Parts: sequence; structure tokens; C-alpha cells
Amino acid sequence: MADSERSTLGGRLRRYARVGAGMSAVAARAAGSRLIGLEGVSERDARDLTAALGGLKGPLMKAAQMMTTIPDLLPPEYAEQLAQLQANAPPMGRGFVRRRMAAELGPQWPAQFAEFDQDAAAAASLGQVHRARHVDGRSLACKLQYPDMDSAIEADINQLNIVLGIFKRIDGSIDTREISAEIAARLREELDYEREAKHATLYSRMLSPCAEVHVPEVIEELSTRRLLTQTWLDGAPILSFKGEDQAIRNRIAEHMFHAWWIPFAQYGAIHGDPHLGNYTVRPEDQHLNLLDYGCVRIFDARFVQGVVDLYRGLQRDDRELVVHAYETWGFSDLSGDLVDALTIWAKFIYGPLLEDRVRPMAEGVAPSEYGRREAFEVRKRLKQFGPVTPPREFVFMDRAAIGLGSVFLHLEAHINFHQLFEAAIADFELETVRNRQRQALNDAQVPAAA
Repeated sequence: MADSERSTLGGRLRRYARVGAGMSAVAARAAGSRLIGLEGVSERDARDLTAALGGLKGPLMKAAQMMTTIPDLLPPEYAEQLAQLQANAPPMGRGFVRRRMAAELGPQWPAQFAEFDQDAAAAASLGQVHRARHVDGRSLACKLQYPDMDSAIEADINQLNIVLGIFKRIDGSIDTREISAEIAARLREELDYEREAKHATLYSRMLSPCAEVHVPEVIEELSTRRLLTQTWLDGAPILSFKGEDQAIRNRIAEHMFHAWWIPFAQYGAIHGDPHLGNYTVRPEDQHLNLLDYGCVRIFDARFVQGVVDLYRGLQRDDRELVVHAYETWGFSDLSGDLVDALTIWAKFIYGPLLEDRVRPMAEGVAPSEYGRREAFEVRKRLKQFGPVTPPREFVFMDRAAIGLGSVFLHLEAHINFHQLFEAAIADFELETVRNRQRQALNDAQVPAAA
């Protein structure tokens, strides 16, 4: 597609019309086979789905990214096609990059860098990354947002609502209204790179005690609402370590656990984007680089209390505490049957945390079967006794937990999840979390929990 079409609103609207038509065709076939890819898979379906999604740089691409992070979740025809979405996203041309940089930093923008590579180093869902060098010599990563992304996101959200609506009619076990609202809210936040810069500062503060996890430094004078400049962190893709010794893979998994659970348990914040490209590993010491802070979810401390209460309730077989945890999260009108259905999934998610021993994330089943039996049983019960409406806060918590689990599955890590989790919540107190969160958000100038 030519720059002229990609960079004008009219061109984007024409593209969305084409994408919408493609989505309708794919969705019709998906409805016929109940769930995409589980029946009647064909290379044509896979190519058509990729073509329909490939024009989008918003929620549908992110959904595709998430599906491909879980080993063997999708049939190989779909996994192969969807994995190409981000890698093959067309970059903005050099001329367009120069115009966009001038719009953000002014016509003399090249003088603000010692070097700036006008060819993109990486493509993302909302922008592309360029390598540069600061005048003081530091290596930089400049994330430049694609043009007209406000209208792009709104169009993509509409497409996502269509897909979720089809799912609701086919399945009927889950009311998707809150899911849609939450995803839309977070995606609109991702457009604001000034907010993302504050999130990066927040994570630098929260993870400062963790020497094994690194957060890039924001270069404020070279950042705007549509341009985010940070220090470049060298590292290798996390999946490139799949063939390393068990001890190395275990070490990386432990660093991932700390990077995710310490901010949540102590400050009520999660890194909500599970895409594997958001993590790299330093080969020399297996330290973790945590990248991309566009999708950060801040929770009220009571939500964290619910996570701890559910863990303790499952640990003690205390049904009253389990129900209290669900209600703390915002689930309402729960019958005994719905509680039982939710608890099947809770025991699956919390299972590795409840056993005080070294173990893999998936035990006794292939990664491709991990969670499928539980998910099938939960859906069956929700269809019979539901539907259930997941609270908005639950959406990205569950999404991020699945993404974190997928890293452990890919690495085939064997660690003591129980002891790591107990250490993360060792000094948990509701008021302590509230005070820590209030201070950290104030220091980073991040808005309070939504």
C-alpha cells in the first residue's frame, strides 16, 4: 500500500471497508465451524484470516499475538499465518518518517540526535521502532506512532465488537460487554505515549529492588504524545533460549515471575501485554529486559486482596473465602453452580502456586492440551447455569496471567512457583499496598486506578 493511502483518513477508511468485508467472510466460516480453527481447518481459511487481520494495527492484531504465544493452541496452519502479522507489518517509508519526526520534534529534529536510522528496526501494533544514538552517546529506541491511529483504533474496536458479538451468539456462556469496554479503554490509553512514558517510570520505581529485571529510561526531551524515546536495552528474544540448559531456562522463568508478581502484589499494577516480543534476555547473565509499557493496568488494592484471598481460600478449601474473593473482584449474582464453574478455572490457574515443590507449569499433559479440559468444563457449566459477566478488571488480569504462563510453557521451566508466590505476598497488607501505590503513582505522575 502506498504511503499516500496509508497516511490519509480517506485511505484508512477504504482499508477498513476492505478489512470489514474480509472479517465478515472469515467470521461466517468460523460460525459454521463453531470456533475458529478447531474444525474444518484449511490453508485458505488461515490465509483469509491473516489477510483480514493483517490490515489492522490494533486489538485484533493483539488478539492474534496472544493466541500465538501459547504453544500449540492453534492449528499449525493458523499459527504459522498469524505469527507473520507483526513481522510483516509494512513500515513507514523514510520520507514519511522524516515528516513524522519533524511534526513531533520540529524541523531541526536530526540535530537532536548523533545518529538516527530512518529504517525501522521493528514493527509494533501501533507504531514502529527506530534505533538512534543520543548526543551523549547512549543507544536509543525511538517508537514512532503510525499516522491517524485514533481513527484506526476506533475502527478496530468496532471490528472487535463484531467478533465478540459473534462469539457471544455462538457460545452464550460469557457476556462480552465488559470485556469489550475494558479492551477499548486500554487501547485508547496505548495511543498516549506520554502516559506510556509515565508507566515506564512507574515500573522503574517498582522494580528497582530487582537487579535482574531492567526497565528502559525515558528520554523526556525527545518524547511526545506520539513519539517515545528510551534507552536501547540489548538482549536476545526470549524464545531463543528454549534450547539452553534447564538451569538457564529456570533462571529466566524466575526473573519473569518477579517482573510480573512484584509490581502486582506490592503495588497493584500489571504489565498487561503478554506478547513475547515485549521481553528480551541478556545472554551474559540471563537478566530480563521488560519492554513496552503501553498496556499497564492499575488496580484498586482491593482487587489484589481478592487475588490473595482466592489463593488462601483454595489452599484451605474455604468456600466462603473463595466466594468473597469473587465478589471482591466484582462478580455478582453468583449461584452455587456458577461458583463451582469459576472455581474449576481458579484451581487450574492457581494450581502451580498451591503445590510446594519444583514442577513444570503443565504437568501430565502436553502443552497443546494444557487447560483445554478445564476450559471445556467451565464453558459447559456456564452455558447451563450462566451466562456470567466477567468484571472489567478481570479481563487483563486473566490475559496477562495466560501470557505469563505461556512463557513458562515455552521455556519448559521447572521451578517452585509456590515459594516464589509466597515470597511475593509475604508482607501483603491492604493498607500497605494502598500507600505504596499512592506514593509510586504520585512520583511517576500516573493517574490512579480506574
